[in-house]
Amino acid sequence: MVRFILNLLWLIFGSGIALAIGYGIAALICFALVVTIPFGVAALRLAYYSLWPFGRTLVPKPGAGLASGLANVLWVVLAGWWLALMHIVAGIGLCVTIIGIPFGIANFKLVPAAFWPLGREVVEVDDLRGPVVQPAG
Repeated sequence: MVRFILNLLWLIFGSGIALAIGYGIAALICFALVVTIPFGVAALRLAYYSLWPFGRTLVPKPGAGLASGLANVLWVVLAGWWLALMHIVAGIGLCVTIIGIPFGIANFKLVPAAFWPLGREVVEVDDLRGPVVQPAG
């Protein structure tokens, strides 16, 4: 329930909608340029993650290899560093107030995603935990 409330507040006040729209526009531009379609997919992943970040995390995608690493280097040079810097500055600004601290932390969670997005996937935090073992008896 707390994650839902934080995500709802993030969506309205913490710039979740603005980030998702920005990443979505970047994805459309990448799709229009055809050669940059993998970057468009990464931008859509960032839009999805930035829309509802609480209770989700990034994990390495199985099977991501050398191609995603090389594409990430290109991403960092063209867009990743300033996107990561934007999230860092926004996170610091939000952490100045007590109410903004959870939103600042959400921005800090988006830094690695914005900096190095290819070869990763967004998963629910609950999916990373092992199965719950019920006590016998």
